[in-house]
Amino acid sequence: MLVSFIIASVLIELTPGPNMTWLAVLGASRGRATALAAVAGVCLGLAVAAAVAGLGLTAVRTEFPARFHILRWGGTLYLFYLAWDAWRDGNEEISHTNATRGVAFRQGLISNILNPKAYLFYAAMLPQFISGSMGLATEVALLSAIYVAVATLIHAGIAVLAGSAATFLETSPHAVTIRKGLALLIAAAAVWFFFSTQVKL
Repeated sequence: MLVSFIIASVLIELTPGPNMTWLAVLGASRGRATALAAVAGVCLGLAVAAAVAGLGLTAVRTEFPARFHILRWGGTLYLFYLAWDAWRDGNEEISHTNATRGVAFRQGLISNILNPKAYLFYAAMLPQFISGSMGLATEVALLSAIYVAVATLIHAGIAVLAGSAATFLETSPHAVTIRKGLALLIAAAAVWFFFSTQVKL
């Protein structure tokens, strides 16, 4: 059962989405260290979503549909904010300071706390893999931890690979154009996120 869950988690995380797009853009434009700081924020955000789902609060989807839509809109608008932030920074020199990493961490955290797909994943997927061989709370915590670990490893890989392009962008005469193009990719991911989370409630 655990092996099946790990495989499912890997397949889900390898599907292109807002996190993957944003981390790739961040790694390419700001470097590996900043992107890895964002990965840490994403990891914590997914853990928060797991804790909320574990408390049964994902029932908000059916019992309080308006609140679910508020979360969905909040996540979409925040992604657009990240796209605008990347566009604005496109004209600036690349910075690898600790302050930049702190901002990336917070952005990763907030974007995933506002991500209704994370809550829906825990609510829809976890019950299918609960075997009852241990206490419910223990099993939910274990599966959640496995998913967060899988997601973090994949996101870290994306951050490291994309970070290899940062040196090129620092010296390329087309750096501004490329970085603004990457910002548009985040905006496109925001549009995809909005429509992919449009569900009948």
